[in-house]
Amino acid sequence: MNKQRRKEIEMICERLEDLYSDLESVMDEEQSAFDNLPESLQYTEKGEQMEENVSTIENSLDSIREAIDNLEDLL
Repeated sequence: MNKQRRKEIEMICERLEDLYSDLESVMDEEQSAFDNLPESLQYTEKGEQMEENVSTIENSLDSIREAIDNLEDLL
């Protein structure tokens, strides 16, 4: 791989890191919103959906991290 393509991959990794951080913030906010629900509401459909949202975002973060790691292996 030439220098230019490596530089492009490096820039993509940096953008993915920024997106990772943004998504992590959203997950933290959703988790905090769930944690601040009264316990009686945490077991409602809304609370369960919030927990599922956090889990889905967490899985997405894992996928982004894996993509970053794979791309960095090319550098």
